[in-house]
Amino acid sequence: MKVFKEIMSWILPVIIGLVIALLVKQFLFSLVKVDGTSMYPNLQNNERVMMLRQAKIKHNTVIVFNAHGVDKSSPSITNDTKYVKRVIGMPGDKIEYRNDGSVFVNGKKQSQSYITNSQRREGTLMLSSELAKAPGVTLGTGKTFTVPAGKYFVLGDNRRNSNDSRYYGFVPKGKIDGVVKVVFWNDQSDVINSYGQK
Repeated sequence: MKVFKEIMSWILPVIIGLVIALLVKQFLFSLVKVDGTSMYPNLQNNERVMMLRQAKIKHNTVIVFNAHGVDKSSPSITNDTKYVKRVIGMPGDKIEYRNDGSVFVNGKKQSQSYITNSQRREGTLMLSSELAKAPGVTLGTGKTFTVPAGKYFVLGDNRRNSNDSRYYGFVPKGKIDGVVKVVFWNDQSDVINSYGQK
């Protein structure tokens, strides 16, 4: 009996610790690996970031979402495929994505200070022919579209090399896992963490 109590004295705390860790991961936060260069220069390929599950989604916040059923372009996308993108349009927003790379939300030009002017323009080279194959998304100067209720319009910061809402359309709220935060010593923490807090 004494041996049993001794074994339980170290097994029970381990079990409790594991249960707490699983609950924290499931309901509060977890670590996510950025896969690819679509968020360059602000997030790097293979960079680890924290994802807060209960954080409020606002304009320009960076989110993690389940791409399965959203991006139907590749058969290799599974239920475990996660995308990291920046929220540009919230439900009900009217969006205009101009040929020069400027973005207007509800008639107001967005600063997009997290990327340079040339980075904004790089992803707009073929707005009409290659992009905007997504249902409900119309891109180009003078063309607007409205983000449907319960959905979000997202873009990668690397506009030239980002598979985002310009291609697959809107992201349903139910597919969003959480909001990305990076550690304060990360050089890009101000353009990841502070956006969306206005």
